[in-house]
Amino acid sequence: MNLTDFDHYLIVDLEATCCDRNGANPNLIPRHEMEIIEIGAVLLDANSLRTLDEFNTFIHPVRHPKLTAFCTQLTTIQQSDVDTAPNFPEAIQAFQTWLAPYSRLLFCSWGDYDKTQLAQDCAYHQLAFPLAAPHLNIKRQFTDSQNLPKRYGMDGALKMAGLELLGTHHRGIDDVRNMAQLMPYTLGRQLLKTTKPA
Repeated sequence: MNLTDFDHYLIVDLEATCCDRNGANPNLIPRHEMEIIEIGAVLLDANSLRTLDEFNTFIHPVRHPKLTAFCTQLTTIQQSDVDTAPNFPEAIQAFQTWLAPYSRLLFCSWGDYDKTQLAQDCAYHQLAFPLAAPHLNIKRQFTDSQNLPKRYGMDGALKMAGLELLGTHHRGIDDVRNMAQLMPYTLGRQLLKTTKPA
């Protein structure tokens, strides 16, 4: 895949219902029953890497509608945020409407989880996958572009690049803004000064 063949980079980060895998009830929400509760997305111009637009919505979960304390602590998403949120089909329709004006997209996420979780929710709700764009694992791309010996989390990558964490980690809209900060390094247009997080 040639990364210069695209007009726009769409960076997506999803937050989902979850429980503490090492806690008292590690199977309270099985992985195959996790549901998206937030979509955060930014759209970048592929040449300038300037942010053109943002999308953010909470989603009302239906299989496990009550958020665990672990999930709320991890994401800062409150029960009231999802109680009043649109359901998954409505949120996906809004997401697709937002994307409609943009062409030649590359779907980017930090790892493959977001693509897999989106496919899982679409299957449960019997909806087609909403993105026809090819997918780029920017965690892997960051590692390859910077010739790193191992893969780092987004927060570690920010530290290596000398960038401040914007907002709250594990909030979809904040995480995509942070990934957007990292795109010059992810694409190899800038090189890191260090190969280890501070």
